Amino acid sequence: MESTRQQKIARLIQKDLSDIMLSYSRKVHGTLISVSEVRVSPDLSIAHVYLSIFPHDKVESTLEMIEQNHGAIRGEMGRLERHQLRIIPELHFHLDDTLDRMEHIDQLLSQ
Repeated sequence: MESTRQQKIARLIQKDLSDIMLSYSRKVHGTLISVSEVRVSPDLSIAHVYLSIFPHDKVESTLEMIEQNHGAIRGEMGRLERHQLRIIPELHFHLDDTLDRMEHIDQLLSQ
C-alpha cells in the first residue's frame, strides 16, 4: 500500500517526465512516448517509470535511446523538481505492455 506522500511524488514525477519525454519524442521523429505510470519506493529513492511507446516497431530503439540518456533525463528532472524534492530518485524505465495484453485478451474473447 502506497502512502499519500509516495502517491504525490509519483504524480509529480509522472507530470515532469511526461514533459521531458515530449522533448525526447521530438528527437525521434514519428514516435510517441507517454509515461503511463510511476511507482515510487517507500524510501523515495527509486522510481519505476512505465512507458508506452508508439509505434511498436520503434520500441527497442527508443528504449535504448532513453537508457543512453538516463543521466540527462534525471538531471532535467532534478532541475524541474529542485524545490519540491531534496533527493531526486533513481529512475528505472520499464515498457508498459498493458494495451498489448488488453488487445490480446479482446482477440481471445472474440474467438
